Amino acid sequence: MKTPTWPGLRPTSDKLRETLFNIIAPRVAGARVLDGFAGTGAIGIEAISRGAAHVTFVEQDRRAQELITDNLAHCGIADGYAMIRASVARALTGLRAESFDIMTFDPPYGYPPGATLDAAAERVAPHGLLVLEHARRDVAPESAGRLARTRQVISGDSVLSFYS
Repeated sequence: MKTPTWPGLRPTSDKLRETLFNIIAPRVAGARVLDGFAGTGAIGIEAISRGAAHVTFVEQDRRAQELITDNLAHCGIADGYAMIRASVARALTGLRAESFDIMTFDPPYGYPPGATLDAAAERVAPHGLLVLEHARRDVAPESAGRLARTRQVISGDSVLSFYS
């Protein structure tokens, strides 16, 4: 897959993406997934390749959106996804009627996730999962709306915080 050629976009490492999918693998097939702060689209593309029913990519940077489109085409993926160019907060407001089985968020490190996670929690389907990737130095909230943080996995400078 293509990676960014400009500063400011930090793709999830292959190792961390593998760790994430080792944990969520039983939930992916048939799932509706939201890939927030999608960047290169690697998380959503991996979900599609593992049988997700539909993936919604949310990315506000036009260059990153073009990168995701290129990566989808490179992987031979022509359908089963939607692309929203907006901030995650604005996209969540527009998705009021939808729910997702899995939501992943990889905001820029140092981004305060509180309000975004609270809004996202309202879109998580019953028995669904929300995953936040963040820097080890950043503390993830104990809860996100009606969801509680149930697990954290540390890998180098990154942490995956799971909410259900």
